[in-house]
Amino acid sequence: MLVKFAFIGAFLQQVAIEKKLKSAPDNNYAIGLFIGELLPFVFLIALAYFFFYQAKKLSQKNR
Repeated sequence: MLVKFAFIGAFLQQVAIEKKLKSAPDNNYAIGLFIGELLPFVFLIALAYFFFYQAKKLSQKNR
């Protein structure tokens, strides 16, 4: 059921992004929107890598 809500949320977000792009004043707005859309995913990947690295370091220390 959670996947269903995530899919609906992603669809609604995509519609909102397309609407923002149509009403954008210039091309720079589209670039900023693209960066703003990817930034949370990049942050989450970096955070996951940090936790993985810390756990790996701790695991090697305990051997």
